[in-house]
Amino acid sequence: MYTPEELMKMFPMFDSQLAQFICTIGECKTFEEGSIMMKTGQYFKATMLIISGKVKLYRESEDGGEFFMYFLEGGNACALSMICATRNQQSEIMAVAVEETEVLMIPIQYMDELMTKYKGWYYFVLETYRSRFEELLVVIDHIAFKNMDERLEWYLKQQAAKSGPNIHLTHQQIANDLNSSREVISRLLKKMEKNGAVILHRNSIELV
Repeated sequence: MYTPEELMKMFPMFDSQLAQFICTIGECKTFEEGSIMMKTGQYFKATMLIISGKVKLYRESEDGGEFFMYFLEGGNACALSMICATRNQQSEIMAVAVEETEVLMIPIQYMDELMTKYKGWYYFVLETYRSRFEELLVVIDHIAFKNMDERLEWYLKQQAAKSGPNIHLTHQQIANDLNSSREVISRLLKKMEKNGAVILHRNSIELV
């Protein structure tokens, strides 16, 4: 378990009293790469603070299609788990560990106490909602106002910002995230390579 001082470095909005309380009630859990952390229709018994690693959140359609929403990394929290845990609602999205991810689980029975007793937690929750909402607005803007080649370029830049210029994703994985087909994505990537924007390798895409 982490010390209050370590927790305050990861989450700067926490004061010492809040960090101490969370260290007392929280439970560390590690998810292996590829693990499903959150399922559509799932009820939450705890909310999650991301300590390390990377998590992909996406919507899943009735026919099994996927639509990428945003990533969570160390120092972030899952806004949806906060909402669903507090109101005892089911999740409407999926969350998968892109790499080994460590989280701090906070049981739902402490949500009301955290919100009313600790201002640091209250402001942290508000900031989490704001950040995730802004990320969703960017996604909506790209869906509504950008064509697929512009969305693909934005997506690759997002990936590169998180994990470096060598992006280890298959064309099918990218197509799933952008709710497109592998053939369309492959064609656009070849076009980007011809224009000097990317270099296509056997198992990765290098953003130039």
